[in-house]
Amino acid sequence: MKQDLIAILDLGSEQNAALARQIRAEGVYSEVYPGTITLDELAGKPGLKGVILNPGTNAVNSPSGVGYQTEGLAVPVITALPQDYLGEVYPEDALRAFLFDACHCEKNWNMENFIEDQIALMREQIGNDRVILALSGGVDSSVVAALLIKAIGKQLTCVHVNHGLLRKGEPEEVCRVFREELDADLIYVDAADRFLDLLAGVEDPEQKRMIIGKEFIEVFNEEAAKLQGIKFLAQGTIYPDIVESGMQSGKSVKAHHNVGGLPKDMKFELVEPLKYLFKDEVRACGKALGLPDSMVYRQPFPGPGLGVRCIGAITRDRLEAVRESDAILREEFANAGLQGKVWQYFTLIPDFRSVGVRDNDRCFEWPVIIRAVNTVDAMTATIEPLDWALLGRITDRILNEVKGVNRVLYDITPKPTGTIEWE
Repeated sequence: MKQDLIAILDLGSEQNAALARQIRAEGVYSEVYPGTITLDELAGKPGLKGVILNPGTNAVNSPSGVGYQTEGLAVPVITALPQDYLGEVYPEDALRAFLFDACHCEKNWNMENFIEDQIALMREQIGNDRVILALSGGVDSSVVAALLIKAIGKQLTCVHVNHGLLRKGEPEEVCRVFREELDADLIYVDAADRFLDLLAGVEDPEQKRMIIGKEFIEVFNEEAAKLQGIKFLAQGTIYPDIVESGMQSGKSVKAHHNVGGLPKDMKFELVEPLKYLFKDEVRACGKALGLPDSMVYRQPFPGPGLGVRCIGAITRDRLEAVRESDAILREEFANAGLQGKVWQYFTLIPDFRSVGVRDNDRCFEWPVIIRAVNTVDAMTATIEPLDWALLGRITDRILNEVKGVNRVLYDITPKPTGTIEWE
């Protein structure tokens, strides 16, 4: 390992991710581990220089009272202090003293070292076996693809599954970029009917995610069976996926399909080189790998795709309305010079209708809800204040061009309390 490591042991805190980011901002790499990790496992972590116990407000007793003993570790150990009202996860001076005076860490956390480490780790993990990559075409899976191509070359096979929940023109663009620009071994699977049939009538968003995650694995099993030597499944899992799917604190925001939706009897061993990176770090990794800005700064897109933007039970007509309204929104944002300046923007359509007037007659149609947010790490988000003239153009186009829609609304809820997606 090229990087020193500070291990954060999650003993019930809600501030694990924020503390890890604060340490990385000091130029030192940090990872969060469950408080149930064994002493031998912890001591065996490459580059370990120190340990922070993080009980937080959810720990009823002291760290020793929640079942973890650190006696015998050959590195300094401290207990994290509660977050103050100034918003600091840990007092800056005290943290620096621990990192650099007590632990003698070096400021060697950078993307070049991270990439070198991950390439070495993946080569060691994979050996001469082959890997199949769940390639959505989004930022996360694209960076994983670039890392794997650099690490193992033609041992990688990318599989792009069109589950019928992608944005307008997305399957064609993904195939073009990865085949023509990255020379990837890419298999395209049109499974739209298969996924939509399974999702018919399913209202609960967590159940949607489970269905999508399970069916993804089924598709990969089938595609891997057509190949030889496939032992590993690579995924673009990033740290917010793990945090929001539940940690030691027991609090879960939502189960991401690539975390909570994976079957227990899965045949593949996972390769997840980005699972401890935040979104901004993933983009920095992509830039360091030489990926084009058009790919690195592409809008985040959830694994379940438009399935979590077609709120409630998915119907094909409402799904198509989401797809068309989203395309209009993205086109108008690009025309207004906002592409790349706003972190994420999309439309969604809930499963209810309202009375309206169309062609001098009563209509009973769906509302389209616009969401546009800015964030650094996807853990918190603020709302983009859109110009009224722009909102007016978007509204006019959606009402005139998207079938079955009679209202356009703008969601101005920050995260928290709202999440970025609605489901």
